[in-house]
Amino acid sequence: MPEFTWTQLDEQAVATARALAMDAVQKVGNGHPGTAMALAPAAYLLFQRHMRHDPNDPKWMGRDRFVLSCGHSSLTLYTQLYFSGYGLSLDDLKAFRTQGSLTPGHPEYGHTTGVETTTGPLGAGVANAVGMAMSQRYWRQTLDSSAAPDTSPFDHHVWVIASDGDLEEGVSAEASSLAGTQALGNLTVIYDANRISIEGDTHLAFTEDVALRYRAYGWHTIDVPHLPDGNVDITNLDAAMTQARAHTTAPTLIVMHSVIAWPAPHARGTSKSHGSALGADEVAATKVLLGMDPDVTFHVSTQVLDHVRAVRNRGAAAHQQWLDSYTRWREACPDAAALLDRLSADDLPNLQDLLPTFDAGTAIATRAAFGVVVNALAPHLPELWGGSSDLAESNNTSIHSANSFLPASSDMPGADPAGRVVHFGIREHAMGGIINGIALDGLSRPFGGTFLVFSDYMRGAVRLAALMGTRSSFIWTHDSIGLGEDGPTHQPVEHLWALRGIPRFSVVRPADANETAAAFAEILRRNLPAGLILSRQALPVLAQAQAEGVARGGYVIRAATNPVTVVIIATGSEVTLSLDAAELLEAQGEGVQVVSMPCVEWFHEQPVTYRDSVLPPTVRARVAVEAGGSLGWWRYVGDCGAVVAVDDFGASTDANTLFGQRGFTADNVAEQAAKSIAKARRI
Repeated sequence: MPEFTWTQLDEQAVATARALAMDAVQKVGNGHPGTAMALAPAAYLLFQRHMRHDPNDPKWMGRDRFVLSCGHSSLTLYTQLYFSGYGLSLDDLKAFRTQGSLTPGHPEYGHTTGVETTTGPLGAGVANAVGMAMSQRYWRQTLDSSAAPDTSPFDHHVWVIASDGDLEEGVSAEASSLAGTQALGNLTVIYDANRISIEGDTHLAFTEDVALRYRAYGWHTIDVPHLPDGNVDITNLDAAMTQARAHTTAPTLIVMHSVIAWPAPHARGTSKSHGSALGADEVAATKVLLGMDPDVTFHVSTQVLDHVRAVRNRGAAAHQQWLDSYTRWREACPDAAALLDRLSADDLPNLQDLLPTFDAGTAIATRAAFGVVVNALAPHLPELWGGSSDLAESNNTSIHSANSFLPASSDMPGADPAGRVVHFGIREHAMGGIINGIALDGLSRPFGGTFLVFSDYMRGAVRLAALMGTRSSFIWTHDSIGLGEDGPTHQPVEHLWALRGIPRFSVVRPADANETAAAFAEILRRNLPAGLILSRQALPVLAQAQAEGVARGGYVIRAATNPVTVVIIATGSEVTLSLDAAELLEAQGEGVQVVSMPCVEWFHEQPVTYRDSVLPPTVRARVAVEAGGSLGWWRYVGDCGAVVAVDDFGASTDANTLFGQRGFTADNVAEQAAKSIAKARRI
């Protein structure tokens, strides 16, 4: 990199970025101007000098990744995307935080070109970035392990800008701890230490030595104090970024001290500037200090725009240099190139030919069945990798033929920089965020497992996966009071419907081992986030299970032998129970149609004609059976129906006792069905 120079045009560009932040918030009347003003020099240095990126090709594989973890400061990113020529216009900045604009209040992945991940929930972006850095190492080692350092087309860096609030959140601490263990030298977090949040000085609640904490995590840290007047020390910040990229044995934290809303004469250093427009007078006074016309808004001089847009030429040159390296790699590694082509096209081999089958009449827990399935697929799908929050033996999320994902410097047995078994540690929220980051980085189909009850700890990451549409697979086992003696703290009750309440997220609870295989294959084919809900206890393998029916979310697993008088809808372990209840009712002359409903979200995508064939509208007698809360089942059973469910916490006793006490017996299901039939006949 050439010797650092800072020109008058650079100074004007940063001043322009600060003014745009003030103007955009002032125009709409709400937003977060102060942090964007303080961060303008850091973001400018990154996009103009340190990040390898090509605005002409925002999805260029060789680009560095940038995560604005403090998403409330979205103008920090939008201004640099505008400066760099990613397609945002000055009119887009004027439309900040308005309906339909490309500049929403927080950056949204898939909505604005150049946004690598949706951020706003603080700390989540840090976890995403850790996942991106892990992904970079995995694919570099998988596709081009013999290349010398910094010579591979798969070498790139992950940059993060984070705030005090990001580093207060537990998810960032979890993720940063793992990043240190993983020695992710391809990751740099720039921590904007401005000591201001909504309630005022962060020392009201946050007094720790953050750099010392990160050194304890195993990070390299650099401190960059601000200048005596409060401005960011651009010269030393530039040197810190250069040093961070060169430090490849550990992730780097740059503690960049700033003054929020600098150089506003009255708002600088205040909590008001964090989340409120500065006011016309303060904006005007600040522009005077910046050497700008106080009466002109959204002004970008031709000289400044020409200067900042030159980054497109630098990006194109870097891209061409990378392309030469990439071409040489393809010629030298044709098999790896063929794999990359398949991955880039989102192609899958014929999964049906790879899936195991399980013999009817046997019994196996669906968590154990998943382990068989993932190990059958893994040799053919290098994009399939992941692990568990220290529960791999219980979740069955280990790929047996694979090593542990760990840096070459690790002294752990089986350590492999391209290992496929990720040990997330007991960090459920970070695991979810990291999985999302791996998925966002491209090529991978990551998964992570824990007990269903602990999905509560990772719900923020799951919601973001749904919002972004990442292909993140969450494997949640020990799905009900069937967990048994571990008791109510570990027995999920409300979780199934709470997760089903997340838009664009699929919750899949298979009835047996073959439904499990079909369900995971469908999750992979759909390329969207899903939760796979699996049993601790062994479940009978059902001769009636249908892979096609699983893919449709619900299907008739047992047709009535008499004219249909009642429909029993069940998921997971309760399907077998419902089949037994159907036999009792049929012996009494009733016609019972049993429906396996592994995924209500997939079922509702089906045509009305299909849904009506599974749940005939004319049959008002219905029973839903699921060992979780009853909340959402009333939609399906109607005013004549009944729900056999768990609407209170469990207890510390064996599963059979609990199921019996809560009415999960064939006799009780049959009794509830008979009551529903009687009620329907009276109406």
